[in-house]
Amino acid sequence: TYMKDFINSFYKNHSLIYKILLFVATTFLIVYLYPKSGRFKYNFEKGKPWQSETLYAPFNFAIQKTEQEINTEKKQIEANTDKFFNLKPEVLSTVKKDFNDNFYKAFPDSVYGNNTEIIKKTGESIINNLYKYGLLSEPLPINEKTEVTILEDRVEKNKTSFSNLLNLEDVKPTINKALNNSGLEKYSSPLIALFFDIVKPNLEFNKSITDKALAEALESISYTRGSVERETLIISKGEVVEGDKFLILKSLESEYESQVWNESNYNLIVFAYTLLVSLALLMLLLFLRKYRLDVFNNNTKVTFIFFNVFLMVLLTTIVISYDSKYIYIVPIAVLPLVLKAFFDARLGLFTHVITVLLLGSIVPNSYEYMFLQIIAGIVTILTVSELYKRANLFISVGQITLIYIIAYFAFFVIHEGTIETLEWNTFGLFVLCGLATLFVQPLIYIYEKVFGLVSDVSLLELSDTNSKLLKQLANEAPGTFHHSLNVANLAEAAANEIGANAMLIRVGALYHDIGKMKNPTYFTENQSSGVNPHDELSPKESAKIIIDHVINGIEIAKKNNLPDRVIDFIRTHHGTSNVYYFYMKEKEVNEIVDENDFSYPGPKPFSKETAILMMCDSVEAASKSLKEPTSTKIDAFVENILNKQMDDGQFLNANITFKEIQAIKKVLKYKLANIYHLRIEYPE
Repeated sequence: TYMKDFINSFYKNHSLIYKILLFVATTFLIVYLYPKSGRFKYNFEKGKPWQSETLYAPFNFAIQKTEQEINTEKKQIEANTDKFFNLKPEVLSTVKKDFNDNFYKAFPDSVYGNNTEIIKKTGESIINNLYKYGLLSEPLPINEKTEVTILEDRVEKNKTSFSNLLNLEDVKPTINKALNNSGLEKYSSPLIALFFDIVKPNLEFNKSITDKALAEALESISYTRGSVERETLIISKGEVVEGDKFLILKSLESEYESQVWNESNYNLIVFAYTLLVSLALLMLLLFLRKYRLDVFNNNTKVTFIFFNVFLMVLLTTIVISYDSKYIYIVPIAVLPLVLKAFFDARLGLFTHVITVLLLGSIVPNSYEYMFLQIIAGIVTILTVSELYKRANLFISVGQITLIYIIAYFAFFVIHEGTIETLEWNTFGLFVLCGLATLFVQPLIYIYEKVFGLVSDVSLLELSDTNSKLLKQLANEAPGTFHHSLNVANLAEAAANEIGANAMLIRVGALYHDIGKMKNPTYFTENQSSGVNPHDELSPKESAKIIIDHVINGIEIAKKNNLPDRVIDFIRTHHGTSNVYYFYMKEKEVNEIVDENDFSYPGPKPFSKETAILMMCDSVEAASKSLKEPTSTKIDAFVENILNKQMDDGQFLNANITFKEIQAIKKVLKYKLANIYHLRIEYPE
């Protein structure tokens, strides 16, 4: 019996047990994702006073240089390191030989006479000048003052500065200069022509040796400058954090963060993180239990909410572990968007805040991050309405991105005190984040299929009267289809009046009578020929066929994959009322009648929306029997029908108030008066 009791209590509490397991699993997964490095326990910002107590160095540590300093040093080293060139000695002798071979062809004695030898001597000295250090084939982007080492067969032959090396472009000016000095300017053209045929570069840049030398030089860079001894005063309370103080604090922070938790305190820290995470998730569960009991009782929905929180933590930790400067690419605003689409704004915002608090303990600049994300979440909740309209999502994403940019800009100016060093690429990240937020549309579709939830987007699709099922209804039971459209319009107006979900009710109204497709002619609205098949049947059989349209409707809806929220309308639109006409008919023949044979199986409506549909359905159907309607008749008739349903206790399970029922009566009277547009009597 003990085992039996245990199993019974397990079944009784299985929903609660599932929630506990979900809660524990989510907590452990989130803690598992958290980065396993230490955290600096102080928050500080450049240019702001130090808020915490006076800080002494807890241990010896080196002061890190800033990235800017290191980059400047690297650039200097790159500019000053030797560049290496290979010399090809054979080029010079070839050039000299070519010069001797071709000189007399270009300058025959018969034409130049005595000048031939002078020109030849000048030519030889020009060659020596050109090849004194060497000739490059093309200019290189190297500083003129840089030292250059010239190698011959891998052995150093010469050292000089880069400005002494010549390019092919320098050949012409060198020739002209030498000729000017000797007064032989007029011979420049033929000499230049000769040189251009024979001159070849004899230096080649040796990249591999140069790179090796540079790598060796770069290795000598020191990433630190000086160190701080233990117990040295770093900063006093109230002192402004700037200059060296800021650098020392930054160095201390990176020391802390590079320390991976050691064995002894690892478990303790994980335990502490687990406490924090479980506290945040517990708040979420308590919120659901107090303010959203229907969501709390539905395990699929609770799983869905926890899954989304986990997904955001997962994405953020992936980005942080890759590079924390891309942290703002993660589209956190998707979370409130999705939750607002499936539930409501308040739940969306609460979950969003809890998630941001969870992330606050692992992101850099946590205050700034949390401020930005919570503001963005609030803006998301305030701006996004009617997500199913395409333009709305784009406008809203634009607003979210703008808020990010404004808030980030403000923080930047507060920290840096200047706009000059503004990092524009961070704004690019916000734009990317905005684009990623647009992914919420396909995401909502995926969630609908995976978790079986319904959002306004799919309700909009279902409300399209060209859909397969509604077309079938229009063809097979045209009267019912017309009745459904009228009910949809009435119900939508009533829902808007009392703030219920008009979109959902419209869809519910369109599909509530699809069960009549099975035997359309047994329902008066589809009897066009004047023949009533009920005349052939006993009242009991007739009642069964009429009652069955609810069960048939549920079957058809399930076959066509209609969401459960829509099927609820089919189930409840007659509640537990009876088929009054056939019940009275049977009573005429039979004294003893079992009322159950003439009653709908129920259940009674259990939400505002299903209750409104029940009212509108019966009012619309009965209004067809009004002879010569007047506004007084309509008023009395609406009062009658709704009061009878209230007396029957049909609305006891729906969270609808007397005040709301009065408002609905008013809307129905007004709408019906318009439908039967009551005019003054015209004389015949």
